[in-house]
Amino acid sequence: MHAIFELMKKIFYLLLSIIPFTEVQSQIHEVGVFMGGSNYVGDVGTTTYIAPNETAFGFLYKWNKSPRHSYRFSYNQSHLTARDQDSKEGSRTNRGYDFKTNIQELSLGLEFNFFDFNLHESSTKITPYVASGINYIFADYDLNNSNTGLTVNGRTERKKSVAIPMIIGVKSNITPHIILAFETGARYTFTDNIDGSFNQNFGNINNNDWYVFTGVSLTYTFGQKPCYCTE
Repeated sequence: MHAIFELMKKIFYLLLSIIPFTEVQSQIHEVGVFMGGSNYVGDVGTTTYIAPNETAFGFLYKWNKSPRHSYRFSYNQSHLTARDQDSKEGSRTNRGYDFKTNIQELSLGLEFNFFDFNLHESSTKITPYVASGINYIFADYDLNNSNTGLTVNGRTERKKSVAIPMIIGVKSNITPHIILAFETGARYTFTDNIDGSFNQNFGNINNNDWYVFTGVSLTYTFGQKPCYCTE
């Protein structure tokens, strides 16, 4: 699984280097909502990358600069939870940790469509897409240990409250003004303390935490068509 994510990162960097050279043909806006689930990957619980176990929701805005790329801004929030008892690794199962983190993220990035997605055309279109950028996260955790009775509360350090999203999805305009999209996005964080493990000195201190949002979005499109008039 680590090799897959390394490959995804290389693809994102390549696509983001191509985006500035795409032809600008139209400008239109999208606003909408995201609903889905979240899961955590780190030093507590299972290590399955896509396994939503908590509800996630948020809001997003896109500025489509061309049929192939757009700027996107979003706000999402969820709880991240995990229990060692759910792990298939004996060392974790016997350890007895569990945690719950309230996480909020603000994200700014770029989205790239594999096929032209011209919203000024009335025909139905569908395209896979990828997106990346930078997230600023707010995370408050409650860490517990059922074996020792330990309970610790804390917050991720501000200077490490940054994550890199790696999102892949597919979308279609189901009406002239409504776009339905399904996406899953792994967030690589700059901290190893989403779960509170770093301060308690357990787990792999050389690997930072991940979290994943998976779900659907509905956005409403608006904006004036560009003028192709000639004198």
